[in-house]
Amino acid sequence: MRSAQSDAKPVSSDENTDLIITDKNTTVKDSRGEALTRVKRGWVWNQFFVLEEYTGLEPLYIGKLHSDMDRGDGSIKYILSGEGAGIMFTIDDVTGDIHAIQRLDREVKAQYVLRAQALHRQTGRPLEPESEFIVKIQDINDNEPKFLDGPYHATIPEMSEIGTSVIQLTATDADDPTYGNSARVVYSILQGQPYFSVEPQTGIIRVSLADMDREVKENYSVVIQAKDMGGQLGGLAGTTTVNITLSDVNDNPPKFAQRLYQMSVPESAPVGSAVGRIRAKDRDTGINAEMNYSIIDGDGRDSFDISTDPTNQFGIITIKKRLDFESKRSYTLKIEGSNTHLDKRFAKHGPFSDTTIVHVSVEDVDEPPVFDAPAYFVEVAEDAEVGTVLKTAYARDPDVANNSIRYSIERTSDPGKYFYIDITSGALMTVRPLDREEVPWHNVTVLAMEMNNPSQIGSVSVTVKVLDVNDNPPQLAQYYEAFVCENAKAGQLIQTVTAVDPDDPLGGQHFYYSLAPEAANNPNFTLRDNQDNSAWVLTRRGGFSQRDQSIYRLPIFISDGEQPVQTSTGTLTVRVCSCDGSGGVLSCDAEAYTLPTALSRGALIAILACIFVLLAMILLMLSLRNQRKKPYLCDEEENVHENIVRYDDEGGGEEDTEAFDIAAMWNPRGTHLGRFRQDMLPEIESLSRHVPQAAVAGAGIGGGTGGVHGYVLAKLLEADHDPGAPPYDSLQTYAYEGEGSVAESLSSLQSATSNADHDYDYLSDWGPRFRKLAEMYGVLETSNPLW
Repeated sequence: MRSAQSDAKPVSSDENTDLIITDKNTTVKDSRGEALTRVKRGWVWNQFFVLEEYTGLEPLYIGKLHSDMDRGDGSIKYILSGEGAGIMFTIDDVTGDIHAIQRLDREVKAQYVLRAQALHRQTGRPLEPESEFIVKIQDINDNEPKFLDGPYHATIPEMSEIGTSVIQLTATDADDPTYGNSARVVYSILQGQPYFSVEPQTGIIRVSLADMDREVKENYSVVIQAKDMGGQLGGLAGTTTVNITLSDVNDNPPKFAQRLYQMSVPESAPVGSAVGRIRAKDRDTGINAEMNYSIIDGDGRDSFDISTDPTNQFGIITIKKRLDFESKRSYTLKIEGSNTHLDKRFAKHGPFSDTTIVHVSVEDVDEPPVFDAPAYFVEVAEDAEVGTVLKTAYARDPDVANNSIRYSIERTSDPGKYFYIDITSGALMTVRPLDREEVPWHNVTVLAMEMNNPSQIGSVSVTVKVLDVNDNPPQLAQYYEAFVCENAKAGQLIQTVTAVDPDDPLGGQHFYYSLAPEAANNPNFTLRDNQDNSAWVLTRRGGFSQRDQSIYRLPIFISDGEQPVQTSTGTLTVRVCSCDGSGGVLSCDAEAYTLPTALSRGALIAILACIFVLLAMILLMLSLRNQRKKPYLCDEEENVHENIVRYDDEGGGEEDTEAFDIAAMWNPRGTHLGRFRQDMLPEIESLSRHVPQAAVAGAGIGGGTGGVHGYVLAKLLEADHDPGAPPYDSLQTYAYEGEGSVAESLSSLQSATSNADHDYDYLSDWGPRFRKLAEMYGVLETSNPLW
């Protein structure tokens, strides 16, 4: 078979053998050199070429196939199969002409592999074997260059030098790079001059303008063109956009917006609280704008501090030391703000720091009183007299007004009410005797309050250490009960005794033991002081007997070694017991404690019964006696109760000047503190009789107010501890007031029950003390009428 095409060249299709086409049989040698014989092939075969993008109306003629067996009589039928057969390509089955019926695009498919065969038209029998041929599509410049990854984004530091590479672009052309200049691309810049340029052959974009400043312009849009045909006229072109951003460098120093800042803070602001904030603005961003603030000068360097807020780069001024308006009312600070990350390339743009002045005013606040010490420590002997001044607390108003101060004790800190403080002087004194053995330490809180503003209260802690005084006698450590065997010998140890003393002397305890004077010559036992705060009780003789005496009580005299010496006498009980030969106790029961045989159990019961009957009779007599008493109230109408406080003395009127003697307040030791009325007994004894002598020891010192003050303190102490002392509620019944008297009752409680006029003539018989009353009720005739 032959193919016909004007520019086609014959090409062999056998790849594994060397093919020589002749008109006779063909001899083929394989790779090993062996000869192979096959039937003569009747095809003459070629490749076909066709240009892409044919736009004519008629089918495009590609070429012609012809078999040697074709005699032109139409007996041979040509058929076409393979890629695009019947769709892209058709063949005339009589002539063998091949046409393209579709528009071909090399960029879609560069070649097609087809198969051709000649058949007998009548029988359909293949006349020759099927063979392949190729239709290649020739390229034309029908595709423009394309930037597949556009648009592009690039970043370079600001202030970059000329020629700095920004980004490299690559455009792709779908045309055949091996055929002509259709795929030869050249780059150029359409937009972005004079800042940037592009290399025509490589597509590298470079900086073309020096000192580009991000703070002036940060973003640039550059348009790049790629043109094929080597950039010649008629070439196709494609464009893309490159967005270039200038990144920041530290090329700008910080600057404060003001040269002077004014701030204020109350003097009560706590240490560490913020006063205000300042900021040095930096046109740079990120780490290039990070700041560090410091106080480099000023009279407030010791009172204030400054720190940097890492988020907003503010300088926060805080209080370093407690402020006091009265001592200093304003401060001046010189503050520097500087960059933390410097770039040596731009040192010429520096210095990268700035300074400003901050003036801080301290505002006055009404503050609570302040004591002259943060705490007080006092030592006092436990035998100090009531009223002893321990410490004088002093507090002042720190404000300019300097208000007066009043002192008091926070009561929860002194639950035992041992102390009292003078409200004006702040003198802390005792009002109860102190006892180190009971409470060795006292922690009292003293309050100071401003007179003009009671809400302002200061406080201080007063620690009172009660010093020991030898005021407690030593006592036996426990109740001692020993036993001695009947067969004990002289000098035998029967008990070791020790003592305890709640006192705590500086040199430690040292006790001395001896038998009490009344037992100094005891014939049965003796005592040995061991000089180590213990003593031994020894037998002085032998031959003890339970029948003679079963129990001995030995008084032991104990004294301590401190001044004043304290002594006591304890008792050691010694029982006489029956023991075995080794000293083991067999029995300590004494026959003397058994009931006498003459006193039987029945007699004991009879004695107890008599005692019970006697007690019953006494109770019955007392009950009958109470029933015979006259009732307080005759009827319910007279059942009137009043809460009346009855005092020691009752005055006799305006002429009675001897009802109470003021000297009782100045002489608490006197036996008669006032004159009592002879017609009644006082229900409450005078309080001054129970005043501790120590409480009024200073009554005579200084005359007037000092003695009264001590007396009042003593009365206060007694009132706090005496539940029966006034003031208290007392129920007194006056239903029978005046009974047995000529005047009868003077009470008006029942006057409303009678409508009769009262006769007051008896008032004139009562003497001069009731003369005024008699005149008021019209009993006496006067020369001058009241009206």
